[in-house]
Amino acid sequence: MLNTKLLTVLLGVGVVLGVVSNSLAQSKAALPDVTLLNVSYDPTREFYKEYNAHFESEWKKQTGQSATLRQSHGGSGKQARSVIDGLEADVVTLAVAYDIDVIAEAGKLPANWQSRLPHNSAPYTSTIVFLVRKGNPKKIQDWSDLVKPGISVITPNPKTSGGARWNFLGAWLYALQNLKTEAKAKQFVSALYKNVPVLDTGARGSTMTFVERGLGDVLLAWENEALLITKTLAPGQFEIVYPSLSVLAEPTVAVVDSVAKKRGTEKVAQAYLKGLYDPQAQTLAARYFYRPRDKKVAAKFEAQFPKFKLIEVHSIFKNWDEIQIKFFNDGGIFDGIYTR
Repeated sequence: MLNTKLLTVLLGVGVVLGVVSNSLAQSKAALPDVTLLNVSYDPTREFYKEYNAHFESEWKKQTGQSATLRQSHGGSGKQARSVIDGLEADVVTLAVAYDIDVIAEAGKLPANWQSRLPHNSAPYTSTIVFLVRKGNPKKIQDWSDLVKPGISVITPNPKTSGGARWNFLGAWLYALQNLKTEAKAKQFVSALYKNVPVLDTGARGSTMTFVERGLGDVLLAWENEALLITKTLAPGQFEIVYPSLSVLAEPTVAVVDSVAKKRGTEKVAQAYLKGLYDPQAQTLAARYFYRPRDKKVAAKFEAQFPKFKLIEVHSIFKNWDEIQIKFFNDGGIFDGIYTR
């Protein structure tokens, strides 16, 4: 039988623990609901719809706070401009690092933003492939086929679309590898863009042009977008052609500090992006056909992603500023070859 003194001590501990427990419960209950806006590029719609639901559930379990995620989608460059012009994004998940760099240059987040998360703040990767109609009637096999007379190529505008910039760089890197000089590479991409009948503002718009409107013989597409179409949205109607080489596309993510501080969403915004590296989120990314960074998850989905030569842009160029100035700024190479 417990003595009176020990019973008193235990009861006292129980009271203290009860007070602490009640305080934690009250603390959780006192947290106000929070809403986050993720400003993203075109082909992430399906992935983030499911990831957002996953994050909202997990955040509620861990903190007791209700978080609601909202999405904005469009061409990556256009989205970056919207954020600079005042769209209050708590986080951005854009197609190319340059688009977040220009947001940083506008003073909305630090210049070293890429160092804040693993893999230079690129939690998943992709590449550029060819989507053709069933049976591949034009027998398209590689980048060299895209410059042939009579081939209609669908790709968006690199002035507004991050995916379009990856498309352009895939063609340029192929030409540079095979033709050896920049002058010949310029001639090659110039011939390719002569076969482009229309430039949509974003990757999803180009997908709709090719799939729904029936224009073009080949769509230059994100691998994840092409796999989504062939496996989920329109099975049996299209085929994917993997060229001899392509570009390693690394979409990047960042908290927009100026907005998150103003709105008091820093903690949840940081957790939202860190969560993209968790095995569950990496598995979800793979299910939506992004190449996961997590090695164990990547091994499980190895058969889904064919192995072929992928070139990192930083093996050729110093940084994205150099790429942007050389190719896509006003007066750059793209302006010189596309005059329509």
